[in-house]
Amino acid sequence: MKTIVIYKSKSGFVKKYAEWIAEELSADIFEAKHLSIDKLLNYDTIIYGGGLYAVGINGIKIITKNFSKLKNKNIVVFACGASPFKEEILNEIKNNNFNPQQQNHISLFYMRGGFDYNKLNLIDKVIMQLLKFHLKRKSNLTPAEKGMLSAYTNPVDFTRKKNIEKLIEYVNSIKY
Repeated sequence: MKTIVIYKSKSGFVKKYAEWIAEELSADIFEAKHLSIDKLLNYDTIIYGGGLYAVGINGIKIITKNFSKLKNKNIVVFACGASPFKEEILNEIKNNNFNPQQQNHISLFYMRGGFDYNKLNLIDKVIMQLLKFHLKRKSNLTPAEKGMLSAYTNPVDFTRKKNIEKLIEYVNSIKY
């Protein structure tokens, strides 16, 4: 089985997971911006990783826009976000990024990444400043919201190699 891992990473957390996954599966690895759809057609299993931004998976359109060409492939997607895993969030991610046909064909995994304000580009910094402003105006912050505010000055990294285990197990279980 020929496997490729492709990713789009703004602050390095997705890239770290992509590298671990590629290493474990002895797969080829490419950053999404350096890849054409024609190259993907040479693989049996395509693993795509992208960061979450308001439940949208960064760069996922390389998969969704080309789904008709890829639907005979094994497609695995991992989304990476700063929040702890919650099943209802995974369903929201599925519904926000994939149509029903794609949902039936694409296996989705969530991996906790991190947050480093200093690695964001200008547009993302502006958006995150709006979130920060909103959070600071709230009278009762949840522990997660307090942690988010703290992360603006103290970057957090929740990436752990063990977080890829379910994805690796799933890919290794695929039979032809």
